Amino acid sequence: MLKKYALSPDIIAFSTQRDGGVSIGAYASFNATHYCGDDPQHVARNKQLLCEELGIPTSHLIVPHQVHDTRSLEINTTFLSSHLEKQAELLEGVDAVYTTEKGVCVCVSTADCIPVLLYHAEAGLVAAIHAGWRGTCARIVEKTLSELKNKFKIPGEGFQAVIGPGISLESFEVGDEVYEAFRGEGFPMERIARRFPAAAGEKWHIDLWECNRQQLLSLGVPEAQIQVAGVCTYKNPDQFFSARRLGIRSGRILSGIMQIP
Repeated sequence: MLKKYALSPDIIAFSTQRDGGVSIGAYASFNATHYCGDDPQHVARNKQLLCEELGIPTSHLIVPHQVHDTRSLEINTTFLSSHLEKQAELLEGVDAVYTTEKGVCVCVSTADCIPVLLYHAEAGLVAAIHAGWRGTCARIVEKTLSELKNKFKIPGEGFQAVIGPGISLESFEVGDEVYEAFRGEGFPMERIARRFPAAAGEKWHIDLWECNRQQLLSLGVPEAQIQVAGVCTYKNPDQFFSARRLGIRSGRILSGIMQIP
């Protein structure tokens, strides 16, 4: 069910795999995201299974409704004490969530996009960031990390990061307009872009893993403290959901992080 990442004995960080759940069809079998068209009863059961594994109530599994933007939200006691309708309203249009509360698992959902998980031991802070190509191009990791550094008065050197399963350079073929969008935002194209043979001539490919790694480095996160899972979702659709392989109406990976109570 879970691919886990080693950050600290005080932390659980993971990405869900496709096995061990009750969903069927293109959602089979472990989809715990409500926002992709799966049977709500199946999603609820999968969430329950995940929370049992994590040892937390389902109310402490936080999954925003992402829109490929750069807005972030702190999950604090005010949020946790709000009614479910208010929580859903607050989570609408959010692509990064963070918390200092123990036993609260902040998550993002992906299926080729890049999940980035952050932990800062001194601040007792964890964060989950959804970086699709639009969010990556808009520098969501850089913006979220800057917000956390400023809000909690902490240096980038104290962060540990995980770049989870997502589409790889070899699999992420893009049009010229996407290449130009990244170039226009000042990304080092010689590091993040390559041309590969395609049916109608060569096409550009973008390395989203490296784009987001560079953003972490630019804000002071040491290279040795950045883990890259190196798992391509497009090449491994039997283990991880891939929207490019399975279609948009298919399951999603949940990547989450929490401080153990």
